[in-house]
Amino acid sequence: MLGNNVRQSIKFRATRRLKSSFAAALAAASRLVTPRIMLKNPVSLVSNEMNTLAKNIMALIGSGHPTLNRVTSYYFEAEGKKVRPLLVLLLSRALAEIPLGERDNIKMDLEDVPEDPVYSKPPHLMLLEEPAKNFSPLHVLHGIKPLNPLTKGPEPLPRATFDQERGILPKQRRLAEIVEMIHTASLLHDDVIDHSDTRRGRPSGNIAFTNKMTVLAGDFLLGRATVSISRLRNPEVVELMSNSIANLVEGEFMQLKNTAVDTDLSTIEHGKKELPLDSGKLELKLHEYHVPTGVQYNVSHEKIIETAFEYYLHKTYLKTAALISKSSRSAAILSGARETVIEQCYEFGKNLGICFQLVDDLLDFTIPAKELGKPAGADLELGIATAPVLFAWEADPSLGPLIQRNFSQPGDVERIANAVATYSGVEKTRQLAVGYRDRALENLRNALPESDARSALEFLTNSILTRRK
Repeated sequence: MLGNNVRQSIKFRATRRLKSSFAAALAAASRLVTPRIMLKNPVSLVSNEMNTLAKNIMALIGSGHPTLNRVTSYYFEAEGKKVRPLLVLLLSRALAEIPLGERDNIKMDLEDVPEDPVYSKPPHLMLLEEPAKNFSPLHVLHGIKPLNPLTKGPEPLPRATFDQERGILPKQRRLAEIVEMIHTASLLHDDVIDHSDTRRGRPSGNIAFTNKMTVLAGDFLLGRATVSISRLRNPEVVELMSNSIANLVEGEFMQLKNTAVDTDLSTIEHGKKELPLDSGKLELKLHEYHVPTGVQYNVSHEKIIETAFEYYLHKTYLKTAALISKSSRSAAILSGARETVIEQCYEFGKNLGICFQLVDDLLDFTIPAKELGKPAGADLELGIATAPVLFAWEADPSLGPLIQRNFSQPGDVERIANAVATYSGVEKTRQLAVGYRDRALENLRNALPESDARSALEFLTNSILTRRK
């Protein structure tokens, strides 16, 4: 005879299996009646968060000066792709599918804030902690008189706005907002640097306002972003996201002065402007991608091309992939995931970010400006040698002098464009992007269990190769 406890246990397990089977059947049935476009639209899985993204960002960055508010909000008004926050939110949902028992890095990340009695809270509950409102006393943050009460930071979003069943944590949502703030600041700066006329189908910030106001607005956005980063209360995430800002700047310098092809380190602006003489008081290191030239070095064309590609891919990582990879890693850290998962999320962001930029560079040769939403052929006009040009140079060594002088002489741009077409530079770039796409997909499958969110990430990753803007 079975004891009462044993009978009840068997009955409970049978009931649970029945409920589990019914839930699985219900889920399968719901997929059958869900419109196919909803299953293929990644945004549909995080629509609540994406729909309120711009509004929440404006709550984070608001200033008391109306013109500053106007400039900082200018790009958020336009319908941009918002790929970066979308990736963070989808990845956060996919990470939520990992059981709590398999997350070895749920940290007590509030322990450096003395006022918080963290040791009374179970670690798994701390995943649901809101970002901090402020650390410093408000009178210090305000200064003499605050232009706007937002100086102290926004009020926490109501807990009900976070769908805990879907698993996007409050800090992960704030991370998505921070990523978009940093990216938008970089767009404001880039448009000034590149003398752009349009962005997202309308006048760029530097045209709509002024160069000075646009740069200052970008600086203000970065300042607000760093405050929000610190309020995530996780030292590793603070380090990662702050460093991603520095990566953007270094990547821009690598583009402005390409030491892999421009060996004259005493000048900038394509040799037009001489640098001040080095005082010798500080040790200045030479960039590791610099190739020595001269008869005495006898460097082969193959070595020059190899170094040029290494330089280009590293610059691409810093300018585009660093923010994506480090925000992906940060989302995994905030979820408490294991180190292997964290590393795969980082690699996913890196591979996807490089793929994204490779496609961006080939679109510069294939899509009209009106469809692209920004000037086409801009890279050539700016003297920038992207992957399609490097592939053409690999096939035709005579293009070297044109690249080294940044296409600055009459006829250079036309000759380079013809060489890219002749030597299939665009198609070779596409194949390079395919390799990075495939590695990104492998990273997702190594890191995450099967889920709708992972499928959406895979769909988004595949769609990068077919995008046209």
